[in-house]
Amino acid sequence: MWRASRTPEGPGTLRLTGSPAEIEAYAWGPGGPWLLDALPALLGADDDPAAFTPRHRLVHAAHRRNPGLRLTRTGLVLESLIPSILEQKVTTTEAYRGWRLLLHRHGEAAPGPAGADRMRVMPDARGWALVPSWDWHGAGVDNKRASTVLRAVRVAAGLEAAAALPVAEASARLQSVPGIGPWTAAETLQRTHGAADAVTVGDLHLPHHIGYALTGERRSSDEVMLQLLAPYAGQRHRATRLILLNSPSPPRHAPRLAPNPPSHRS
Repeated sequence: MWRASRTPEGPGTLRLTGSPAEIEAYAWGPGGPWLLDALPALLGADDDPAAFTPRHRLVHAAHRRNPGLRLTRTGLVLESLIPSILEQKVTTTEAYRGWRLLLHRHGEAAPGPAGADRMRVMPDARGWALVPSWDWHGAGVDNKRASTVLRAVRVAAGLEAAAALPVAEASARLQSVPGIGPWTAAETLQRTHGAADAVTVGDLHLPHHIGYALTGERRSSDEVMLQLLAPYAGQRHRATRLILLNSPSPPRHAPRLAPNPPSHRS
């Protein structure tokens, strides 16, 4: 596995190889030592899967099939927050395309052998602030999401410091930025903190998937999903991960949400 990140010490590249029993790690760049220090948390060393007890037959089967599942902790907030903002109210394909284009135009080549042709490190806070409006537009990012990113990077130091806060306090700090709500905060904290209870609400598909897996009903809501996940209080994100890993999506009766047409500029 290769991973390129902008750490508090600067850009770094991490390479992992080996097996579940023995991992070898290599790192490059100014952020390399930071990535190596953070590696145990990234691999789930801070997670406690023993705290989880399956309450449904399907979840019990998923838990048995995935005995090594651990929630990872990156400790890097903007790295998870900005892509989550880009995913607001658009298809995954659109969000990934926008992220890729923005990193290609405004990121930098990852240190080490992964290099310029393969991996990019995202801009720092000042670099995000300098992205011109036409590049946001060209990446398919509307003004609302671009403005949220710009508000976030203005308080980047405070948001990055949230990685050391308890989950509830970190969530409140994230949501103090206009444009960041419970959905975006949960999606971020699941990665930055390995937050076992950070269930995503406000998602277009997740309630239907959870509801179908646990009740067989094709249509559901956040309220129903939270009721179904209530027996997993404190571990609702872990339960959700296991359900998504081992249950099919509900049958579709309508076309997928069509992505917006790509923007062009002369």
